[in-house]
Amino acid sequence: MKINIKSLDNIHAAAKLFLEHKGNGTVFAFYGKMGTGKTTFIKALCECLGVDDVITSPTFAIVNEYSCLQNNEHIYHFDFYRIKKLEEVYDMGYEDYFYSGHLCFIEWPELIEELLPADATKVTITTNNDGSRTVEF
Repeated sequence: MKINIKSLDNIHAAAKLFLEHKGNGTVFAFYGKMGTGKTTFIKALCECLGVDDVITSPTFAIVNEYSCLQNNEHIYHFDFYRIKKLEEVYDMGYEDYFYSGHLCFIEWPELIEELLPADATKVTITTNNDGSRTVEF
């Protein structure tokens, strides 16, 4: 499926559409160049899911955990950009997150691709010539 985000004004509508069509998967691997809006889109997804916490990129923490007020679920937001060795991911106990049944939104998954569950959903965000973004999954 492809979703076009023309501007930040319609990012929440795009996030709602994504959530309506995401299927039953729980692990979503977000691919895209630096600055394409991965964090911004994940923030919109979390807001649409009822997260009331401050949503930021977990660049230095590697993972942020958010609570979803609607159903007391957890959402895990990962940023593996600064990972140097897979041992760092093993040490953080990635399996506990990826196989928890809770939503996992992963930025820079290409750095840990061999650890992703086989059923992880690949989400690609690209920047178009007109500045809009396309989310494809």
